[in-house]
Amino acid sequence: MATAEKRKPVFVKVEELKPGTTGHNLTVKVVNSKDVPVPKPRRAPMSISQRPIRPSRIAECVVGDDTGSIVFTARNEQVDLMKPGSTVILRNAKIDMFKGSMRLAVDKWGRIEVTEPANFVVQENNNLSLVEYELVTVQG
Repeated sequence: MATAEKRKPVFVKVEELKPGTTGHNLTVKVVNSKDVPVPKPRRAPMSISQRPIRPSRIAECVVGDDTGSIVFTARNEQVDLMKPGSTVILRNAKIDMFKGSMRLAVDKWGRIEVTEPANFVVQENNNLSLVEYELVTVQG
C-alpha cells in the first residue's frame, strides 16, 4: 500500500489573508501584546462534582510580516508564546471576524511555534485589522 505523501505546508503573507478563510501557515513577528480582561462567568453555585473551570486568558497581539500586520487573538497558554519581539510560526490559523474587522486566531486544530528571529521588518502601516468589512447579503 502506498503511503500518503505529506504535503509541504504552504506559507502565506499577511497581506494575502481574507475574511472567513482558514488553514493559513504564516511566519510572523509579534509587535505587541496586551491582555484583555475576561469577564467572570456568572454561574449557579457549583456542586462538588463540577470541577472549577480554569480562568481564561486572552491577549490581543499585533503580529505581522514584511507585507502587513493583523491582530492575533491569543488564548490561555498561547498568551505566553506571543512575546513582543519574538518570531512565531502559526500553523492552520484562521480568520475570525470581530466587529467587522479581521482577527487571526489559532484554535485547537492549529499550532503556534516560537522560531528563530526572522530578518524582516513588520509593515505596521498596513494593518488588516483596521480595514472594516461590511457583511453584504447577495440576492440569488
